[in-house]
Amino acid sequence: MKLIVGLGNIGDKYKNTRHNLGFLVIDKLAKELDLNFKEAPSSSYASTFINGEKVVIAKPKLYMNNSGKVIKGMLDYYKIDISDLLVIQDDKDQKIGDYKIVFKSGHGGQNGIRDIIDNLNSNEFTRLKVGIGSDIKIDTGNYVLGNWTSKQKEVITNDLHKYVNIAKDFVDLDFIELTNKYNGK
Repeated sequence: MKLIVGLGNIGDKYKNTRHNLGFLVIDKLAKELDLNFKEAPSSSYASTFINGEKVVIAKPKLYMNNSGKVIKGMLDYYKIDISDLLVIQDDKDQKIGDYKIVFKSGHGGQNGIRDIIDNLNSNEFTRLKVGIGSDIKIDTGNYVLGNWTSKQKEVITNDLHKYVNIAKDFVDLDFIELTNKYNGK
């Protein structure tokens, strides 16, 4: 069984912000798989089978910086090993639309990832880090919580299929195979 989680913040205030990139990918994945989310107090989630493997996809509802508690609870509830977890996150340090698949990596200043590592007591899980660019004229908090520019939104929307394909392939491929297929492309 696999768990694929997209990070973001709940509520209309954050819906179109750069920090909600993980939610965008999960929503696109759910649409492609024709899934409807169920609502729990701490997450929106759905489950399905991809190539015979049961997969749970989720969007935590405790805000970005408290995502770890939700993910830990889901891993425990479904008895999923941490190595079967994929977290999809925004990355302000990468150019808009660029991505990188990492395993056993530090939080890089991303508070949602920091909370996940703290709650899991480990960084031994896979992450898909998608670039949202950065704007050195404003502070990080204002940038990541800011709305997409029309050009940024166009890039991300056009590339969503790539991120969804990575999430789907995470189900079947080990980390080396996944990175060989996608990193550097």
